[in-house]
Amino acid sequence: MSLITVADIAHDDLALTPTIRSEAASEIDVVSQSATDPETGLFFFVVKGAECSAFEAALEVDHTVSDWRLVSERDDAAVYRIGHTTDAILLSPIVTELGGLMLDACSNDTAGWRVRLQLSDREALSELWEYCEAKDITFELNRMFRQDGWMNGEPSKLTDAQRDALVAAYEHGYFEEPREAALDDLSEVLDISPTAVSGRIRRGTAELVESILLDE
Repeated sequence: MSLITVADIAHDDLALTPTIRSEAASEIDVVSQSATDPETGLFFFVVKGAECSAFEAALEVDHTVSDWRLVSERDDAAVYRIGHTTDAILLSPIVTELGGLMLDACSNDTAGWRVRLQLSDREALSELWEYCEAKDITFELNRMFRQDGWMNGEPSKLTDAQRDALVAAYEHGYFEEPREAALDDLSEVLDISPTAVSGRIRRGTAELVESILLDE
C-alpha cells in the first residue's frame, strides 16, 4: 500500500520558477523518466504554448538555470534539456531520500509547481512537509489517497478538470433530489460554459464507473 499525494509547491528558488512567472509558456511539464537521477543535474521538460525565442530569453535570466538545450520542436510543444544551478531547489532528491517517487510535475496557475508524488506512508509525507517548512517552501496539499502496490498512475484516469466539476456539483447540490444547483450555477462557479460542465460531469462519472465499479 502506498500514498499518492498531489500538492502545489512554490518558492522563489524552486527550479524554473522565474521562467514560470515570466509567463513565456502556458505550461511546463517535467518528463518524469528523466527525473529519476537527480545527481546528473539535467532534466527534460515539455514546454507548451510558447514562442521558443521568448522562452529561451526567460531561461537566460533565470537564476535557477545553468544551461539549456532545445531537443525538439513541434507546432504545439517543444522539449528542452535544462541544467540547474547550485542555488536551485529541487524536490526530487528529498522525495527519493524518503523512498518515494516523483510521478509527475507541471507548472500551475500560482507560478509554482503541481506535483504528484508516490510515498510509502503518512510519516514520509510528514517528513517532506517538515523539509518544505524548513526551506520556506509553500506546500499546499490538494488531495491524497491510498493505492495498492507501487505503480505509476491513479486508480482512474479522471482528469483534474473532471474532478473539479464533480466536486463542485456535489458540494453545490447538483446530485441532490430535488436538485439544488443547475448547470448554469456550476458554470459560474467553474467559469466555463454549461455545455463544458455537462461534458466534464458526464465523462468524469463514466470514468469513475469504469475504474471503480466494473470488474474486469
